[in-house]
Amino acid sequence: MPKNKEILLIGRKENIDLPELKLKIVSAKIDTGAYSSSIHCHEIKKVLRNNQELLKFKVLDPKHTNYNKKIFVFKDFKTTKVKSSNGKSEKRFVIKTKVKIYGKIIATDFTLTDRSDMKYPVLLGRKFLKKDFLVDVSKTNISAKGKKYILGTIKKQ
Repeated sequence: MPKNKEILLIGRKENIDLPELKLKIVSAKIDTGAYSSSIHCHEIKKVLRNNQELLKFKVLDPKHTNYNKKIFVFKDFKTTKVKSSNGKSEKRFVIKTKVKIYGKIIATDFTLTDRSDMKYPVLLGRKFLKKDFLVDVSKTNISAKGKKYILGTIKKQ
């Protein structure tokens, strides 16, 4: 591990921006138990346009205050199998988009799923967290306060 690598402290819940999806201040649950990140979407479907498969979807839903009614189209997408918190596996579409937190822009993968029954529309999992973040589960919205912690050399005992 490099010396003095910047590690950003975040809480169990953070407000993030998703600039490519034109969303600001969206509540995200930080979940170190989940491998992948996911975002609440609906009307998710593959379409064929000019002999190219595209993925169309709407982010959030009309009940959510940040819902912007926009239809997003991604040409770069894939599918994966995800085991949800209830233990069932399901096939989901995956897109890569950007997250803005602490003023830093980070590209990451999101699975698209219906999270309407969940408290938070976005879940950030270990794949996103593993490089740059330390989670303090006793806190929320630390990034809005701008606290940064520098991780120094760890000595083995």
